Amino acid sequence: MAAEHSEQNRPVTEVVAALIWQNDRFMICQRPAYKARGLLWEFVGGKIESGETPEEALIRECREELDITLEVGSLFTEVLHDYPDLLVRLRLYHASIASGTPKLLEHQDLKWITTVEIDRYEFCPADESILEKLKKEYR
Repeated sequence: MAAEHSEQNRPVTEVVAALIWQNDRFMICQRPAYKARGLLWEFVGGKIESGETPEEALIRECREELDITLEVGSLFTEVLHDYPDLLVRLRLYHASIASGTPKLLEHQDLKWITTVEIDRYEFCPADESILEKLKKEYR
């Protein structure tokens, strides 16, 4: 794991995301155009709020963004990424939909893709090493 702070000594923003599988496909969501990194693809999730565990934050974010209830499993991987505007620690958890059908409450689009299809989509830079790990482990 990289250092806690970048050279600028910026605080780390703690973010969680879900690796949700449906058979051999996993869910990706497209960021809204008006947000930072607009129209790039990502895993559903968001920032951990004060007092939340990572699992609680992930359940809340998925309820807010997709109107689904998640069952959160083990940690798949964790990355530290230094964006120009944000230093983020992203934890990606294995998860499954316990109830609900995903609805686009915040995202532009949602797809279920295989690891072979990853390169067809433009993802947020913080996801790049995660996607490489997925390609290696699930091909």
